[in-house]
Amino acid sequence: MTTRARATATVTVTWPEANARRLARQHLYGGPASTRTPSSSPPSPASTPSPPSPPSPSDVVGAMLGAHAQVLSAAELSVGLRGEGLTRTDVRTALWADDPARRTLVKTFGPRGTVHLLPAADLPLWTGALRAVPTGPHPFPKGARMSPEQVEEVVAAVGEALRGAELTIDELSEEVVARTGPRAGDLVVPGFQEMWPRWRQVLHLAGHRGVLAYAPNRGRKAAYTNPGCTPLPGPEATAALLERYLYAYGPATPAHFAQWLAAPRRWAAGLFASRAGSGAIEEVAFEGAGPAWVVAGDTDFPAAPVRGVRLLPYFDAFTIASHPRERLFPGRASERALGGGQAGNYPVLLVDGTVAGVWHQRRSGKRIAVTVEPLEPLSAARLRALEAEVERVAAIVEGKAELTVGTVPVGPHA
Repeated sequence: MTTRARATATVTVTWPEANARRLARQHLYGGPASTRTPSSSPPSPASTPSPPSPPSPSDVVGAMLGAHAQVLSAAELSVGLRGEGLTRTDVRTALWADDPARRTLVKTFGPRGTVHLLPAADLPLWTGALRAVPTGPHPFPKGARMSPEQVEEVVAAVGEALRGAELTIDELSEEVVARTGPRAGDLVVPGFQEMWPRWRQVLHLAGHRGVLAYAPNRGRKAAYTNPGCTPLPGPEATAALLERYLYAYGPATPAHFAQWLAAPRRWAAGLFASRAGSGAIEEVAFEGAGPAWVVAGDTDFPAAPVRGVRLLPYFDAFTIASHPRERLFPGRASERALGGGQAGNYPVLLVDGTVAGVWHQRRSGKRIAVTVEPLEPLSAARLRALEAEVERVAAIVEGKAELTVGTVPVGPHA
């Protein structure tokens, strides 16, 4: 591995170094990066290393720290773009295989209360950490809220109703109301062009408690089940999640971590201070961000800059979690590819590791019409690389690509 090791008391990390390592650790760049996670043991000096096998869907999702799956097709593409030969079928098999032993992914509520794909093996860690994150101000009007006792009653009812069952949201609602009383069914929660029953405001909380996850759709309706997860203790889980986050996206600050997790900044700062005090993480000087942190001892970075062309879909984990955001979205990219400063609204074109355009795909049968809008003209070599990347996108979604280089006429989330 070609890296630049540092022995000074205060390590200084440049943006190109941090960006290259993040991309490599997420299987988005073929440069050097350690494959050892923070909690694993280093190899024995006497052992003979074997060539790494291509990452599985669960390997990829673990490296990303979850794939945003509000739109499942975007998650499938996020995963496929990080694995050799992976397709959407591989992701669906990892989620919904008839054999439970082959279900290595779970679809549930992850960071920021949004739907994510997570490794099934990591569900105890995720639920232990997410249930320990302090909540912010209540988002619903006073008349729509539930007391803490009512919240616990509803979460318990959800878990009981889904144990050994797969229910649609309507079926689950009937069960929750039958178990907890008619007040849970009052239509007081704003939904998508309709009002939802009161109990729905804690749907994501049931996921964070480990008693709810998605089951295979029933027709066009989403279905849910109880994954039977026992969350890890909160302190243990949050410490482990922080180290995994820093391994994947470090150097990072408490503010970066709080934004990624939708957690209070003061809580995040306290967690960083606690882990720094125990020697689990260490401070570095990070270009453009000031003091930041990495996992203790994890201070080797690639010396070579990133080169190449990549496409990433909506709400890809790399664009969401990488900071400083102004370095990943430089100049015109911040105007074209961010929405009010929020990343993920547009699929993005990466050129040499930074956002350099947007793109859009439209499917008609097997035909995948891909329009890419570079912010600067691409060289002939980069156009060839873009053509290859578009072919890769089509292979992942099991279609045939047609590339147009021009203006993307649609807005965010189209």
